[in-house]
Amino acid sequence: MASEAAAGTAPRLKLTEIFLSLQGETRSAGLPTVFVRLTGCPLRCTYCDTAYAFYGGEWSDIEDIVAKVAAFGVPNVCVTGGEPLAQKRCILLLDALVSAGFSVSLETSGAIDISPVDIRVSRVVDIKTPDSGESGQNLWSNIAQLTPHDQLKFVICSRTDYEWARAELVARRLNDCCEVLFSPSYTQVTPRELADWIVADRLPVRFQMQLHKQLWGEEQGR
Repeated sequence: MASEAAAGTAPRLKLTEIFLSLQGETRSAGLPTVFVRLTGCPLRCTYCDTAYAFYGGEWSDIEDIVAKVAAFGVPNVCVTGGEPLAQKRCILLLDALVSAGFSVSLETSGAIDISPVDIRVSRVVDIKTPDSGESGQNLWSNIAQLTPHDQLKFVICSRTDYEWARAELVARRLNDCCEVLFSPSYTQVTPRELADWIVADRLPVRFQMQLHKQLWGEEQGR
């Protein structure tokens, strides 16, 4: 980044797409939101529905990305991927968006340090369950960085995943850090099953479904 500044080159990111849709998850579900999907991800979760963002994309100046976001005329922005933090300049994009007055959320896998992210950004951090195939990548030190403005998300693929997530929730007192979301993995656990488990155990979590999947199925929430 310093070398770019010295050379007079604007900082750029590898961008897969920018689009307007409804936020399908988190506490902002249902709100019109601009999605900025960055390219690349070091993880390969079994349930991933954005594998098309692993490769390709086009280099875009951060100023141009912010301008394209502004052109949609809505205040809510979600920076996602892939894994957006896999590109170090993502931090600059997040800073630029919140400084421009947008309400910004970041969807991150939980495998990369979130401490450089501006605390004005709502950091939605995944905790990878065993059936995701990537639970060994959880960076548990991120928990200490969380504030009530942030959210933790578990995608539940099975009863085994649920019991593992429940144990981590209790042992680490995760709901004391921020709001915790439990979501059924599309086609693997039915919404009714997960809802019944949460109610039976009286877990202090928010049940959520992928609203965009209910509305548009496999059409990537568009």
